[in-house]
Amino acid sequence: MKLVTFRRADGTTFAGVMLNEQALASVSYPDLLELLRDPAGLERAAEARERGKATDQLDAVQLLAPVPEPPTLRDFYAFEQHVKAARAKRGLGMIPEWYEIPTFYFSNTSEIYGPESVVPYPRGSQELDFELEIACVIGKEGKDIPVEDAAQYIAGYTIMNDWSARDFQRKDMKLNLGPGKGKDFATSLGPFLVTPDELETRRTGSGASERYDMPMITRINGREISRGNFKDIHFSFAQMIAYASRNTRLRIGDVLGSGTVGTGCILELGTEVHRWLQPGDLVEMEIEGIGVLRNTVG
Repeated sequence: MKLVTFRRADGTTFAGVMLNEQALASVSYPDLLELLRDPAGLERAAEARERGKATDQLDAVQLLAPVPEPPTLRDFYAFEQHVKAARAKRGLGMIPEWYEIPTFYFSNTSEIYGPESVVPYPRGSQELDFELEIACVIGKEGKDIPVEDAAQYIAGYTIMNDWSARDFQRKDMKLNLGPGKGKDFATSLGPFLVTPDELETRRTGSGASERYDMPMITRINGREISRGNFKDIHFSFAQMIAYASRNTRLRIGDVLGSGTVGTGCILELGTEVHRWLQPGDLVEMEIEGIGVLRNTVG
């Protein structure tokens, strides 16, 4: 299923399930977080899809982030190509510890933007960047989750843009506590939350090694500048979930970002490929099987 949180013209918000590219059926929850919290929520969404009775047209509603206010947002660092390239830009090689654990940082859940939203340019920055990522949303609570069971905790996948102010980030990282203000001003999620069964034909592994053959593309003002693939990820989401849940509880609606796919940011590509983002730029991220996440820089 492709699931959404959307707002009607009267300001009311609902969870919904897509029936086709243009029509959706609402489900009686104010957003996807509440749907996922109900043990019967996904079943009710499936029933609404089976009935096939559209309640709304996509062009008449506003899609919000699938989970507008996630309980937590962890962002990992799981694509080796990106890590190598970004470190090489700073004259650094890889460190052995990167291969030992799928490390992450906590980001800000108060500045979540959905598809088609205008993302404010961070005041004081001169080096705004995008980061093309795929994210999973946790569908059931768990602690100390075994890696072989971890894939069962994924409610679905969505596109994530981890907007980054690189000049802010450099200062924060020098203090060994970053990325801080380099990241906390905006994260975009959307347009859909796609359940794993919808992507079954793209799956290339199972259990701890589960990956999907899903090209990932970024276009700025209509020009493609980045292309990678989800299947090239070094650490699987099962490994990320197992590590994140060690000694702590993952909750329904928690978001785990993959980290940037190879070539998936200006920092990695270099400003000779594309300048830093400016107000008015249109950033489109496409992941086959999920859709297109589109934002304009404000």
